Amino acid sequence: MLARSADNLFWVGRYVERADFIARILEASLRLSVVPSREDNADQVWRSALDSSGAGALFDASGRTLDELAVREFLAFNSENPSSICNCIIRARTNARAVRTALTVELWEGINGAWNALEDQGRPARRAEFAEFLSWVKSVTVAVEGAASRSMLRNDAYWFLRLGAAIERADNTARLLDVKYHLLLPEDEPVGGQLDYYQWTTLLRQVSALTAYRWVYRDSVKPWLVADLLVLNRQMPRSLASCQGAIVDALERLAADYGRRGPAQRLAAARLGQLESASINAIFQSGLHEFIEEFLAANNQLGQAITEQYLS
Repeated sequence: MLARSADNLFWVGRYVERADFIARILEASLRLSVVPSREDNADQVWRSALDSSGAGALFDASGRTLDELAVREFLAFNSENPSSICNCIIRARTNARAVRTALTVELWEGINGAWNALEDQGRPARRAEFAEFLSWVKSVTVAVEGAASRSMLRNDAYWFLRLGAAIERADNTARLLDVKYHLLLPEDEPVGGQLDYYQWTTLLRQVSALTAYRWVYRDSVKPWLVADLLVLNRQMPRSLASCQGAIVDALERLAADYGRRGPAQRLAAARLGQLESASINAIFQSGLHEFIEEFLAANNQLGQAITEQYLS
């Protein structure tokens, strides 16, 4: 496969996953912004949404006022934000169109249908209508992922698509966990208090993991158990360990297809080994924030290695 085609497929996977992630951030923020606390925490909630998405610096540079409507517009619809939901869907479709012959009819129709329906969705301002828009985004991204899983041959096109999605998902989960642990709880709110509990519960809902948490731990929501689920538990599809495993699997399949392994395979396997030997107690003792910063840097390094090895 040409490097350009591989790059298009890789970024289809990333942009579809990112659109779903931004929708989940905004959905969770709508819930959190109406939770009463000792001080008005609405601005902090919307700041955390920007930080989770990685768009905080771009938002600040735009000169916008930090409030709910501005953040919602910026993260969902703004054409100047490359990671807005609308831009992600548009860019996923642009990349998919460039490799149309490598996609199944079902996958192309899922991506193209989402793009065609964007105009009909409009830019809802009322909360209820905006929540419906977010539900629509999640439904179309799930449909696209399902079409890829159910209809594509397990060849290099499929593995580049899955590789992009796994890299993006790992980055997203790490950012979510870091923002909750490091930034979101107001200083005058107690750790383990009502607001803290609701925020951790909302985080689990955000990654569709609340039911899974109850099945695995059979306990009330505790920060270290949430972190264990989202960092180390391979059964949880959005955990860092599960994403890393998916990355290793995709890279090994590509190595088998092309007859050789390279730096990307070695980096990915080493990172998976580190996660498999880690414990959540050791991670908390050394600092969850520091662990996540290291993970994000390693994930970016791996993405660069994949680009150099296959996509350029």
